[in-house]
Amino acid sequence: MYKAYKYRIYPTPEQKVLLAQHFGNGRWFWNYALNLCEQTYRETGKGLTRNAIQKLLPELKKEHEWLGLCYSQCLQVVALNLSTAYKNFFEKRGGYPRYKSKKGRQSIQYPQNVKLEGDYLKLPGAVGKVYCRLTRQFEGTIKTTTISLTSSGQYFASILVDDGKSPPAPLIKGGAEGGGIEGKAIGIDVGITDIAVTSDGQKFSNPKWMAKHEKNRVRKECKLARKQNGSNRRNKARKLVAKVHNRIANCRSDFLHKLSRRIVDENQVICVENLNVKAMTRNRKLSKAISQVGWGMLCTMLKYKAEWEGKVYLEIDRFFPSSKTCSHCYHKVEELPLNIRSWICPKCNTHHDRDVNAAINIRDEGLRILAVGRTDTAQGRTVRLTSVSKGE
Repeated sequence: MYKAYKYRIYPTPEQKVLLAQHFGNGRWFWNYALNLCEQTYRETGKGLTRNAIQKLLPELKKEHEWLGLCYSQCLQVVALNLSTAYKNFFEKRGGYPRYKSKKGRQSIQYPQNVKLEGDYLKLPGAVGKVYCRLTRQFEGTIKTTTISLTSSGQYFASILVDDGKSPPAPLIKGGAEGGGIEGKAIGIDVGITDIAVTSDGQKFSNPKWMAKHEKNRVRKECKLARKQNGSNRRNKARKLVAKVHNRIANCRSDFLHKLSRRIVDENQVICVENLNVKAMTRNRKLSKAISQVGWGMLCTMLKYKAEWEGKVYLEIDRFFPSSKTCSHCYHKVEELPLNIRSWICPKCNTHHDRDVNAAINIRDEGLRILAVGRTDTAQGRTVRLTSVSKGE
């Protein structure tokens, strides 16, 4: 099983110069190969394979001697990453590959020959040993190491480790009761005011990290806007703005890690909605609030942490009417605007909290899918649940 560990590294001034050269070489080769792939496609209707891109390196190093300053395998893995990016694009797992810029985050990848010696990370080539702050230990074989530089000037090493273990399988019972899974099942309805509402009534409020740092961010961005383009003072002001955004991102990530860990530790089956967050951000009134919450990041953390623990993570269809359906008698109301946060079922007179009711329906739908073994929703275009109580 593969796991990634991210550590802060502190290169010396000489090593920073070498890493900057490596970042530039990898960025240049990526842009060169991407441009060549586009030209080849326009002329022949076909692209370039990974091997064809890698075969360009010997001649390019003769033409551009500064390419030889970079570790050779770092340039070879650029061809692998570009071919993978094209593959993800054609299989609709990602967008079209974009050209890299010297502004923003920079990175270079070492596919092998990286060792951890005490408090130092030994990189192949001229960089050598870099001081690494080991916040936690790991066991396994180092597969790849990615060195990155953030906009705020911080260096990180992301180490992919193979521990040689296979992910544990979920504990499935023989019967269909409880969804066929041993343990507690929970449904989660995400929102803006409360980032997560569970089927057992727990509500986790949204900390709104951006609003807490809004005054500081606006003040430093105003100072940045007054600086002259290309000046050293503008570069310093840009780093101060980047540090504020980095602080916000770290606070959000820390909160989501703790929340996802708590949910995974307390439950065996986790059911959430498969939301189209990209389409939801097109709403001008809610786009900023939705982007700051981090629904996609939360679902991603729940998914891989559940897989590590041998638990079940299940996504419900986004068109399933979880909010408009009564969790007691399954009666579906026609309209339920967003400003209505609680409602009474006209069929059974049950009072519902909008978010808790949706979380219960998400949990029940997930258990139904686990028991039946199908992902077809019971309330599709042609099939609807009958309005009867659960006891009948």
